[in-house]
Amino acid sequence: MSTQEAPSASQRQLCARCKDQAKLHCPKCLNLDLPKFLGAFCSQDCFKAGWSEHKKVHQTSGAWLYCRRRGQDFSPQFPDFKWTGPLRPDRVGPPRLGRFQRAFKGQIIQKEGYQRVRFEAVPVWRGKELAALKNACRLGREVLDKAHAAVQPGITTDEIDRVVHEATIEADAYPSPRNYYHFPKSVCTSVNEVICHGIPDCRPLEDGDIVNVDVTVYHRGFHGDLNETFTVGDVSDEHKLLIKVAHDCLAHAIEIVKPGTRYRDLGEVIQKHAAAHGFSVVKSYCGHGIGRLFHCAPNVPHYSHNKAVGTMKEGHVFTIEPMINEGIHKDVTWPDCWTAATADGKRSAQFEHTLLVTHSGVEVLTERLPTSPLLWWQKDGGIIS
Repeated sequence: MSTQEAPSASQRQLCARCKDQAKLHCPKCLNLDLPKFLGAFCSQDCFKAGWSEHKKVHQTSGAWLYCRRRGQDFSPQFPDFKWTGPLRPDRVGPPRLGRFQRAFKGQIIQKEGYQRVRFEAVPVWRGKELAALKNACRLGREVLDKAHAAVQPGITTDEIDRVVHEATIEADAYPSPRNYYHFPKSVCTSVNEVICHGIPDCRPLEDGDIVNVDVTVYHRGFHGDLNETFTVGDVSDEHKLLIKVAHDCLAHAIEIVKPGTRYRDLGEVIQKHAAAHGFSVVKSYCGHGIGRLFHCAPNVPHYSHNKAVGTMKEGHVFTIEPMINEGIHKDVTWPDCWTAATADGKRSAQFEHTLLVTHSGVEVLTERLPTSPLLWWQKDGGIIS
């Protein structure tokens, strides 16, 4: 199903409820600086009759109210917030709707379930359930590849969100991030110094940027989660190296996944490789179990000397997603309560796979396909000129 398109100038004056000619606008929508067509009504009676449904627009918009403006026009709204790097949030477009919008109102997958299950035993997946989980992961890979193919200078991360949203809906799936604890978009796009959970907006990607695209799809009861960091145009050698090291940290961790391996040992492998190249590992965020829940046991930290509990067993499914920083490991959260940026403003890169522990080792459920767009070293032969 196609996403919601911005209407023409004439259409914007139609009532959001009955589509008659609009004569007034919702004051709350105007205060939030939302697109006028979302809050246009023909009469006070129509506004009152549609209020129970319309107010949901305000609830999901509150999480990204801060994103209305950028740069100096925006900063006065948060005079005490210390931006750590040059990146600023830009305008965030209206939410994209799909045929699963009502079924997944408020992201039905968790809330209570997350709190109850996340600390319990790691699920063991077999048979038809495992097959369905694998299929969700394969769909996630296909969606991420479409997003990767769209990355180029001049494209906005909001446009990447459109690509992800439409590809997910066309695959008869739901974008797991959409409305997850009020996250406003269908994918996380983290640019330059943003470590993770970046909200897609209208800032065009610039030559020399790096961008992480984190895709999760929900298909027939299961989630598939993965991400990769891409170059935008001509990227410096230092930042190419950062991306490659983040990829290799994940690859080295995957090499030790097998029954009997302690989850805490993954962090030792990751930090050793990152430190060897002068980079640091983020400690605030970790990998996680995944399946019927977006996030559940086990927790999978990426740094050494962590306190993760448990050992891997056949049938365990979880993500490894190390976030590697050019500078210090510490992070700062933007006023949207989602976007995590490096505390020193230097860049960060990340890669993620969903993994299945097999009887003899590991199966990468989100592995790259022969048709996957090439990463920078695959195109350049791994050579930094």
